[in-house]
Amino acid sequence: MKTLILTMSALAGLAIAVYAETINFDSAETGKPPPGWTATQTGKGEAKWTVEKEDSAPSKPNILKQSGEATYPVCLKNDTSLKNGFVEVKFKPISGKEDQAGGVVWRAKDSDNYYIARANALEDNVTIYHTVKGKRTEKKRTDMKVVSGEWHTLRVDFSDNHFTVTLDGKKAIEWDDETFTEAGMVGVWTKADSVTLFDDFSYGSR
Repeated sequence: MKTLILTMSALAGLAIAVYAETINFDSAETGKPPPGWTATQTGKGEAKWTVEKEDSAPSKPNILKQSGEATYPVCLKNDTSLKNGFVEVKFKPISGKEDQAGGVVWRAKDSDNYYIARANALEDNVTIYHTVKGKRTEKKRTDMKVVSGEWHTLRVDFSDNHFTVTLDGKKAIEWDDETFTEAGMVGVWTKADSVTLFDDFSYGSR
């Protein structure tokens, strides 16, 4: 199931369109990747993205689960193309010896080129990166409590070269960069052996 919001407002005599969509995976078939998404990874390994039933889901009954192992599992919403806007997701880190992370992707060209912000329950921090030709480079990090086994909300607002990352409604990072300036896809992300649940994936353009 997904919801659509389209509003028009006037500001200084100009019409500004705001479009937003939320996807909760409840109408998707369980045991398979969600339709309309590219369920893949950056680097080696084999990510496993499936829609599953989950009693703790913020919007029951289904969630998107990553339970495989790969360098960076990534799942991209195929029909998205945003330059300025936001991406947000509720995530629950379940397990992982190397990582217990949930992340959001924006301005993605493909599974090897994108921006990524992620929160990690093993390290208790939020970090922003860019991934270029499959190589991830850390840009900025903030220590924040991320509890394993609990639902959190991660969001990025992006406007031209300025990005603001929030975790559970609290500002974590602000960063400026011009690596990817064109519109691109949005999606979700994990790392290594992180088993992570995602729900209520939202995005919008401004």
